Amino acid sequence: MNRYRAVLTGASGGIGCAIAAALAPHCEELVLVGRDAPRLAECRERAGSVARVVTADLATAAGRDAVSLPGINLLINNAGAGDFAWLEDQSDATLERIVTTNVLSPMQLTRRLLPDLLRQPEAWIVNVGSIMGYLGYPGHAAYCASKFALRGFSEALRRELADGPVQVLYLAPRATRTAMNGDGVTALNAELGVAMDDPALVARELVALLERPARERLLGMPEALFARLNQLVPGLIDRALRRQLPTIRRHASKGVVS
Repeated sequence: MNRYRAVLTGASGGIGCAIAAALAPHCEELVLVGRDAPRLAECRERAGSVARVVTADLATAAGRDAVSLPGINLLINNAGAGDFAWLEDQSDATLERIVTTNVLSPMQLTRRLLPDLLRQPEAWIVNVGSIMGYLGYPGHAAYCASKFALRGFSEALRRELADGPVQVLYLAPRATRTAMNGDGVTALNAELGVAMDDPALVARELVALLERPARERLLGMPEALFARLNQLVPGLIDRALRRQLPTIRRHASKGVVS
């Protein structure tokens, strides 16, 4: 397996911390980026001596400028934000936070680090998206829009860089047991019988994607199948979700804080 000099964003979150631990044995140096300093420190302990932390808000130019790694050959855009609520119950600030975190900040950081990545004989950009980057789901309109956008960014950038050393990969987890998926999402998935993966599984899949690069890797069945069906026969998924709509609305309406 390759040896990486890697930058990982969203490292203080559940998936990010799991990725740090799984990836560290394959790294010469690993920069863990996030906003939660105590949580970053915990994740650094799990990752070991190859890791160092950068506490930064990537929504700001100063935060992005704080991220650097000589000889970087791997960028993992993992930072994410969401909010399970009907669009009419969400504030403008919530919508802006989701789109900035999930789309604009990864694009800006990638652009900033791209010259360094292009100097390497081989390099990789992994954008951690979601099954909801293929499948619009009620109660997640802004989140789905942002992940659709991240997937489009990944596809376009992959084609821009096709004649160079940088590969662009897109990892699409399904629902995962993290703090971002709060009580409403957990209760809804339990009622509908929808599985939620452990962050460690997502981390293993990301390492596997790097070992055998593919343009996209969708995690979980039947979610991956639904995502593909949605591209081919969206009316079929429309009807299935229409039947679930009262249940989804009931859970989305609980504890709205946007």
